[in-house]
Amino acid sequence: MAAGGASRCLAGAGRGQNGGVTIHPTDPFATPEDARTPLRRARGRLPATVTLWTAYGPDGRPAGLTVSSTLVADGDPGAVFGLLDDESDLYAALLASGRFVVTALADGDGQLADRFAGLLPAPGGLFSGGDWEQTGYGPVPARRHPWVACVLESSRQAGYAMLVAGSVQRVELGTQDVPPLVHYRGRYVRLPGGQG
Repeated sequence: MAAGGASRCLAGAGRGQNGGVTIHPTDPFATPEDARTPLRRARGRLPATVTLWTAYGPDGRPAGLTVSSTLVADGDPGAVFGLLDDESDLYAALLASGRFVVTALADGDGQLADRFAGLLPAPGGLFSGGDWEQTGYGPVPARRHPWVACVLESSRQAGYAMLVAGSVQRVELGTQDVPPLVHYRGRYVRLPGGQG
């Protein structure tokens, strides 16, 4: 998804009238807005911080998923809640390991978010691009991102998703205060006054 709604053309990527392929700013396979339920359309009007959830599967291999339905509750211990796809590799991995990491993505991380959402190809696997730091809970991008490590507390059906609850075990605030990646009405947007 491209912020700002402008389409781009990649020269040499294919053969069109202009020698390129048009990359559309929206997902061509997404359900058209007029075919979505009113509740789904209302949810799309709530800006959401984009997070990356990761965990290790039973074979030790990492799994990850972009999640914009994440809630953090302060307390002792704190808690993290998220709505996950029960058919995702991530959901199977966190059930098997009983632990996971939630990383807040930053403005400019749209391609990373799209790769883990399954919207972009991931030659070599989801974790093959970029540098990753291994933690005991799941891999995190080896950059400035804040992240929270959790132990799985519960999981239950909530609408079409699974509501996952985790108990916070560790918090890392990252190395820089950067604007978050925000999803609103099907695309990434910048917060007013945001930089990046």
